[in-house]
Amino acid sequence: MDLVSGYKGMVGLVFGNENSSSNEDSYVERVLDRISNGQLAEDRRTAMVELQSVVAESRAAQLAFGAMGFPVLMSVLKEERDDVEMVRGALETLVSALTPINHAKGSKDQVQPALMNSDLLSRESDSISLLLSLLSEEDFYVRYYTLQLLTALLTNSPTRLQEAILSIPRGITRLMDMLMDREVIRNEALLLLTYLTREAEEIQKIVVFEGAFEKVFSIIKEEGGSDGGVVVQDCLELLSNLLRKNASNQVLLRETIGFDPLISILKSRGSTYSFTQQKTVNLLSALETLNLLIMGDPKVDPAKDGNKLTNKTTLVQKKVLDHLLLLGVESQWAPVPVRCAALQCIGNLITEHPKNLDAIASKFLGDDVQEPALNSILRIILRTSSTQEFFAADYVFKCFCEKNSDGQTMLASTLIPQPQSMIHAPLEEDVNMSFGSMLLRSLTLSENDGDLETCCRAASVLSHVIKNNSQCKERVLKIKLEAPMHSLGDPEPLMHRMVKYLAVASSMKNRNGKSALSSNSYLQLIILKLLIIWLADCPSAVQCFLDSRPHLTYLLELVADSTATVFMRGLAAVILGECVIYNKSSDSEKDAFTIVDTFSQKIGLTSYFLKFDELQKSFLFASKSLEPRKVLTRSTAASMAEVEDVDEDASSNQKDEELPILSSVFDSHFINTVKRLEADIRESIVIVYSQPKSKVAVVPAELEQRKGETDGEYIKRLKAFVEKQCTEIQDLLGRNATLAEDLSKTGGSESSSEQRVSGPSNRVQLETLQRDLQEVSKRLELLKEEKVKAESDASYYQNLASKMESDLKSLSDAYNSLEQANFHLEKEAKALKSGGVSISPDIEAIKAEAREEAQKESETELNDLLVCLGQEQSKVERLSARLMELGEDVDTLLEGIGDDLGLPEEIEDEDE
Repeated sequence: MDLVSGYKGMVGLVFGNENSSSNEDSYVERVLDRISNGQLAEDRRTAMVELQSVVAESRAAQLAFGAMGFPVLMSVLKEERDDVEMVRGALETLVSALTPINHAKGSKDQVQPALMNSDLLSRESDSISLLLSLLSEEDFYVRYYTLQLLTALLTNSPTRLQEAILSIPRGITRLMDMLMDREVIRNEALLLLTYLTREAEEIQKIVVFEGAFEKVFSIIKEEGGSDGGVVVQDCLELLSNLLRKNASNQVLLRETIGFDPLISILKSRGSTYSFTQQKTVNLLSALETLNLLIMGDPKVDPAKDGNKLTNKTTLVQKKVLDHLLLLGVESQWAPVPVRCAALQCIGNLITEHPKNLDAIASKFLGDDVQEPALNSILRIILRTSSTQEFFAADYVFKCFCEKNSDGQTMLASTLIPQPQSMIHAPLEEDVNMSFGSMLLRSLTLSENDGDLETCCRAASVLSHVIKNNSQCKERVLKIKLEAPMHSLGDPEPLMHRMVKYLAVASSMKNRNGKSALSSNSYLQLIILKLLIIWLADCPSAVQCFLDSRPHLTYLLELVADSTATVFMRGLAAVILGECVIYNKSSDSEKDAFTIVDTFSQKIGLTSYFLKFDELQKSFLFASKSLEPRKVLTRSTAASMAEVEDVDEDASSNQKDEELPILSSVFDSHFINTVKRLEADIRESIVIVYSQPKSKVAVVPAELEQRKGETDGEYIKRLKAFVEKQCTEIQDLLGRNATLAEDLSKTGGSESSSEQRVSGPSNRVQLETLQRDLQEVSKRLELLKEEKVKAESDASYYQNLASKMESDLKSLSDAYNSLEQANFHLEKEAKALKSGGVSISPDIEAIKAEAREEAQKESETELNDLLVCLGQEQSKVERLSARLMELGEDVDTLLEGIGDDLGLPEEIEDEDE
């Protein structure tokens, strides 16, 4: 294997010092040698046991085994099937090599040998095929260790193993057969299939085709349903994997065995009050699976998702609503997580489904004294001490009122104020109250800490009742609440009471100076959300809000309050904006121009629009999509099952709870509403400032000539009036210029509305974009030139490499020819030395041939010299002619030139 050679080099480097793991390396190498080359079977088995032991305890040994051990053990599994003990030992050793060893001293960034070994083994598809073939062996431990090994591979390298198993014929079929094996094997195979079917649609379809639904529900029934152990949890997790975002599998389940086996898991058995942690987890898993059937595929348009609608209809026909109401509403002894999950299922089951909405609206609960199910859910909202349960029950009303105007009207029709004596009646008497009476009673409690929280929770329900329903808004707007004492004044509108509760919640301080409702900070947000929904597209509600002057003052203070949260300041700014865009008042003290002028002077438009920018940059608004629903697995289920009721005085987990609470208040629909309102508010404020305050042209009385006034006095007065008007116009122009400057500084380029109304800003931005485009174009040209240069360099070096390669080949050929010539010469030399008879060459012929070649070479050289001398003679003649033209004596210049050249020859002659 290619990775093994590189893998060996890392053994001494991963753990720092190469010598620190040298002992393990040499020991593992010796043991592997005994396994592969040993002669005695007993010695090889002993070596296998020793290898398994050291690999299970030492990370260095795991790394060393990965470098050299896989070929040896895979050979044992392939060729020694008859030796069951060796096969068992090899499988157990492989499991140990793929199991992480956790040491406290280990660094988080340290290389994990188990992961590297898994990656190395999963790369070989033949290895996976070999392991799957072992599942047909008769030995129990061989099948058991094989399943454990495949599970370890799936845990560390899921995608690669999923692809490998898909490519092996009947690979998944062999795994499915293991579900009918002995209990231990079955449980291990179940866990393996759970890992295998995650995010693998093709495998999910094959598993279902192999009868997974029947086998899974058979195991659940055999284990005792929700009262069973962890095996039931694994079965439900596998079931969820098969149904998640897989419409075809959902249809197959519905049309074959139906939803009855799943619904039966929710039925209470045995002791109703007994809820162990495992039973809680099992019920949560069953509710999660139920949610998958009724939530549908998020990528499909809900209105066109026929499969989801059919699932909802079928489930309600199977009486699943009764079981959910029993778990979520009537079983107050059930754990909080189970009640919350059941309530969320109820909400998802009824949302935008007319028949299911009618079903829950007509449902009654209770044995002796029956009451509507919606009243019981409202009571949970008002009385529960768990924040999670409050939001879960509130989610039911949100789903009930979503696009259900008839249901909203039905609930709003019961909103009838009760006499003051009934408001202070004991809580037990609210069983006989109608929905509206119970809600209004909670909205009119006293202003202390506990009652204020109840009021805010009731306000959340009221926001669902009136959302996007003008008729309900007008009806609730007419509700007048009596004062606690008649002497304190006339009845006040319900909206005014809500604003008062908002102010009280903001002003309550404890002894440390912090908010007394710090652990319940969502209360103020809920009231602000109610006001935003109420004022939206409802001019009469805006008029009612502005009837009390302190309301506007309080909102301006809240927007400017630096101690308030980003969300509170942002929502308060939205309410102020609604008082502008939905303001139809003709009163000069309450019209849109006055409102804009007021908060422009009090806090400034720059500061006002900055609150919108801060809100849009917050994590809830900045996220483009909702977080995916967390998949319920063994690791997450245990933590969810341990959730206890939230103590209002406990603040240790406040930060951990802040995100889900804010996510519940700021759902996606509300966020989109706020974003839409922000764009409308920006545009409306500009329109208010760009148009005259009064559209009706009224001729001022000052323009008429008075009785007894002379023409001169009249002209003088008109001149003073015109000067005054000019001053006011200049004032307005300056204020408009300030407004334009404020708008251009508030990051309005992100808003489409500002782009429509801010022409100069658009031009500046366009010029900036053009400059950026030019710079990018220049940079692109440079990159193109660099690319051409790089390509030419690459071509040059490629040609150079080809030339060198050809030169190398030529040298190789020359070297081979020299080798052959040398071989022949050595052979002839040996023949001459041995004195044997051999064909001796003709010496004279060779000499003659040599003389002839020498003569030819000398003649050639002589000819070359003669040519050179001729060339030199011609040069001398041309130079002599030139010198003579210049008046020089050539003979005089040439005297003594050849003497030096002849000197050595003369000296040589004398010596001879």
